[in-house]
Amino acid sequence: MPETLSRPTADTTNKVRVLSVVVEDGPNTLTKIAGAIRRRGFHVRGISIGPTGEAGRSRITLEVDHGHAEADQVRKQLDRVVEVLEVEDLTDDDVHSRELVVAKVPSSALARLIQQGAKVISTAADGTTVELSGSRIEVCDFIEELHRHGAVDIARSGPVVIRRDT
Repeated sequence: MPETLSRPTADTTNKVRVLSVVVEDGPNTLTKIAGAIRRRGFHVRGISIGPTGEAGRSRITLEVDHGHAEADQVRKQLDRVVEVLEVEDLTDDDVHSRELVVAKVPSSALARLIQQGAKVISTAADGTTVELSGSRIEVCDFIEELHRHGAVDIARSGPVVIRRDT
């Protein structure tokens, strides 16, 4: 089950850095970001991209599987990309962090999954599509439950992270 490999443990939590990158939208921006990360051999555990409140800009959230020194190298590499406007390390900040999982499951599993917080998106003859959003641990636990109940298909987002109000 490859999905469970990204479940945080005491050994891996300290190595994962969360970076928030604000970029100018463009046809090659993501390619340039990926190239900057790839050149240094950094492992990206999670990624999500979405618009900011400002037109023409997007926020990329990266979970990089390395320690603090390596995260600084990632920041330096990203700062060299022209389209990058801002890079912040949110690892030690007080943040809201959510992931989303959407899965098609047999109808027989529905009651147990709803007890775990799943919401029904749609129902069809071949199964029910459910969603759950939560912390990485909650999503990992839910995916394990989905496997136990014979999920037909599973899709999972990367992290979406924003600072809490202080």
